[in-house]
Amino acid sequence: MKIIIMGCGRVGSQASQLLAKLGHDVTVIDHDNNAPARLGPDFKGKVVPGVGFDRNVLLAAGIETTEAFVAASSSDNANIIAARIARNIFRVPRVIARLYDPLRAEIYQRLGLTTISTTGWGAQRIVEVVTHTDLDVLHVFKDGGTTLVRIEIPARLNGYQVMQMNIQGEVMVVAITRSDQTFIPVSGTEFHEGDLVHLAVIPTAMRRLEELLGIERSQL
Repeated sequence: MKIIIMGCGRVGSQASQLLAKLGHDVTVIDHDNNAPARLGPDFKGKVVPGVGFDRNVLLAAGIETTEAFVAASSSDNANIIAARIARNIFRVPRVIARLYDPLRAEIYQRLGLTTISTTGWGAQRIVEVVTHTDLDVLHVFKDGGTTLVRIEIPARLNGYQVMQMNIQGEVMVVAITRSDQTFIPVSGTEFHEGDLVHLAVIPTAMRRLEELLGIERSQL
């Protein structure tokens, strides 16, 4: 996967290194000339100097063909501007924004942006959210323990029941949208092809959920 990460601080540099080690094509944008040193000599990606909301810098980083954009700078304002440019102008499929001020979380969500908060778990959560591309991540809760995702029920799961997707303590179906109506299901509710299902998932269960849905992870 081709990924651009804006910001090479603690979270940005760690996420860049982790994603590069997984074999992804990573480009880092940072205005600091010391960014390459923070990434280390083993970093296989590319570094583009500049700010992540400059059109020319974004084009130099390959924004037109990138599959994911992560705004992980130390400025909430810069992150939200860059994330909106990536999403609304360049139509990047997956956009994630680092968030320092939790009071702004609602603003990010209204704009349709996935937010990542706190340094302690931020880098690893970025990797998980970016790489599980077939799961539409709506929100990562503040403590990083639970993720809200949305999936569309494929034909093969038509007639399956909610109880067959719930995994105690790991995955829970919290709502279903069908024919523009959203409702809270019970354990015996059957899925229909095309249902939009909202699930609460702990990070370590993302892979199990993909296997349950029959999602093949891309081979790099």
